[in-house]
Amino acid sequence: MSENSKRPLAVHPAAAAIGDWTDTYFRRTKETVGKFGDKKVTYAIFMRRPVVCAPRLAVEWLQAVARERGFDLDIQLNFPEGKWVGAGEPILYITGSFYHLVDTETILLQKLGPACVAAYNAFTMCADLPKVAFLAMDARHCAGTDMAEVMAYAASVGSDRAKRKVGAKGFVGNATDATAHFFGQAKGMGTMPHALIGYAGSTVRAAEMFHDTFPDLPLTVLVDYFGREITDGLEVCRRFPDLAAQGKLALRLDTPGGRFVEGLDPPGSYAVLERHAPHSIRGYRDETQLRYLIGTGVSAAAIHYVRERLDDAGFPAVKIVASSGFGPAKCRLMAEANAPVDVVGTGSYLPERWTETYATADIIEYDGEKRVKVGREFLFRR
Repeated sequence: MSENSKRPLAVHPAAAAIGDWTDTYFRRTKETVGKFGDKKVTYAIFMRRPVVCAPRLAVEWLQAVARERGFDLDIQLNFPEGKWVGAGEPILYITGSFYHLVDTETILLQKLGPACVAAYNAFTMCADLPKVAFLAMDARHCAGTDMAEVMAYAASVGSDRAKRKVGAKGFVGNATDATAHFFGQAKGMGTMPHALIGYAGSTVRAAEMFHDTFPDLPLTVLVDYFGREITDGLEVCRRFPDLAAQGKLALRLDTPGGRFVEGLDPPGSYAVLERHAPHSIRGYRDETQLRYLIGTGVSAAAIHYVRERLDDAGFPAVKIVASSGFGPAKCRLMAEANAPVDVVGTGSYLPERWTETYATADIIEYDGEKRVKVGREFLFRR
């Protein structure tokens, strides 16, 4: 992870505001402990499913709270950032004042659990498609800026693990300036939404307007607005032959699931995969898998087909950027089909089932005496 990605983050909420955001029963416990006397306790934090460890935002927040409140805190991190954690394994032990820790649990778990699951998803996607660069485009799908920060951090952690384990390209950037530092970037990345195509009135005109405004940036052009991915894509290539030859032009496919890419249908999609990846359509496939391979929208067949048309027209250096529903399952199918995609824009590493993100904390020691509710003895330190 780059030095930029390790810069200090804003502490939110600050210690003074924790009471407003924590569960009421924690706040009332704090008042009770304040009345009857504090104890030194140890919390064990774990999750019920395998994850990739992404603890930094949670840990840094808690350390900042301890400094604000002026109490001693000991954190034993059992798995370094980016390591695999099994279901039920304590990710970290936290020891300190019960009075000062009890009301931090709600926010601590919010910052830990979702990050670990998103890091797991980001890792599996990058590992399945190691030659593909990823862009994190999740910001508009997040529930506020706190979540956007956590998710960008998580994508960087999963990406770094894939880089170490399989030499993957991983996530090379994201959509917003505020969280670009997690990816070693100074600024967010992106060119044009569909709205600019609509504003310009044609795909080529939108490309011209963008290039005129940002002449030094590589040009990535959406080509599905009018349903003419091939026609408009090739027209853009012919309009910018120098960029096309230099590899500075990319076509982005974001075809909706209600139709096929221009020129394709079910028989044509099967034929494309027969030419390029016949193994991918042999054997049993469920409905979702078939849709990823030969269905409507941005399928593996669609990506192969666009690559064919570009190469046949003399534009082998033009890149293909694919977006639309690229989560772990779709990336796995793209890998099986050898889809010739250069960049994947995704927000679908975000946890699909939010219940899987729930981290759990249990106190396992009170003033050094081991004690935990029945059934959670596995959390004791070995």
